Amino acid sequence: MPIPCEVVGSIPRPLKLQRAFAAYEARTFEQLEPEINHACEDTIRRMEDAGQLVITDGEQRISSFATYPIFEWVIIAPPVSSCYLQTGDSTLHGTGLAENLVLDGHGQMFAMYVFTGRLAFADGHERRLPRLVSGPFRFKTFAADYMAQGLHFAQNLVKQAVVAPSMLSLLYPLKSEIPGYTREQFLADLCDQISLRDGSLLGTTVEIRGPGECYPFRRPRLDYGFYVGAPISERLLDFFLELNNRVINRFTAVERAHIGVHTCPGGDWDSTHSLDVPYELLLKEMFRLGSYLIIDRNKVFKLIGKHIRRDANGVKQELNWGNALAWHFLQMAYIGVTSTIDPRVESPEEIAQMLVAATKYIPADQLGATDDKCRKHGGSPDYARDIAFQKIAARVKGARIASERLGI
Repeated sequence: MPIPCEVVGSIPRPLKLQRAFAAYEARTFEQLEPEINHACEDTIRRMEDAGQLVITDGEQRISSFATYPIFEWVIIAPPVSSCYLQTGDSTLHGTGLAENLVLDGHGQMFAMYVFTGRLAFADGHERRLPRLVSGPFRFKTFAADYMAQGLHFAQNLVKQAVVAPSMLSLLYPLKSEIPGYTREQFLADLCDQISLRDGSLLGTTVEIRGPGECYPFRRPRLDYGFYVGAPISERLLDFFLELNNRVINRFTAVERAHIGVHTCPGGDWDSTHSLDVPYELLLKEMFRLGSYLIIDRNKVFKLIGKHIRRDANGVKQELNWGNALAWHFLQMAYIGVTSTIDPRVESPEEIAQMLVAATKYIPADQLGATDDKCRKHGGSPDYARDIAFQKIAARVKGARIASERLGI
């Protein structure tokens, strides 16, 4: 099989959409949804034109990768300041927040270095989550809501980013108990909420209708974001892994072949929170997860080859996508082959060389290519958007060249 490619992370919103959001927030513009739909359609079309067989909407309509479940869906909410990561503001916040969560400045920072306890991104800015004050915990918005809006634009396989339970577990105070609502009750509710509807995406078969043609769509793919920079210790890292597997293990081996986990050093405001975390402290544990793994490049090919599993607790499946694709799924490792906060577009040749080099350590049938997660948003958003699609196209071409050289 050829080396598969998958995109991960958001695509910069076009300037026109950003201005529409600002006008909507200022209550001077009401037709926000058509602008969002146009940006989603453009994102999907450009991703497909770049040769990407598994696509996303680039998170054009999502409020925040970390907090979308606890806010009203953006079109339902009044103003959307609610949903933004504001410049100069250290809290993820906004209107439409679930009633039993508060934004009092005492919530958990999620960009805390696991092994040193550093509390900020490299440039000094911070991100702080809301704080749960009572139970029960319930989602206000599901990733499935966003996915449903974008399905009819796509002609290829679609996947949806879903926040990991390990991330949302930080809503509960780390060092205290909520009266009348234990941590274990919260974790049970959290796992149930993630499985309830977003997990049900994996159990459906739908059709995507394109111009004059019907495209079979076997199953959506889900990506859980696992953050190396979330706090605080190796002990908590073990807890995160166990919690993520608590959700992942609810699915069959066939379904788990469509669930991925990614880890990255962050890229908020073009700044990382844990770029210097040595991956050897993480990889062995990450491969305990019963899914495929998306991981960014950090000279870890040898470590991946050492720890990657051939079975992933039964994950092994043949996936047929028309005549274009036939993949045999084991536990997969997708390595980041483009630097998404660097405007230089990597050539297909250098990407191919990297992938061929990786097969010295990683079995070729378990190797995939992806992008580093967080794309550059600084400067002109339209320029950053164009660069993002150029990098996707280069990755697809590079993976094709590498596959030909490897004879797969």
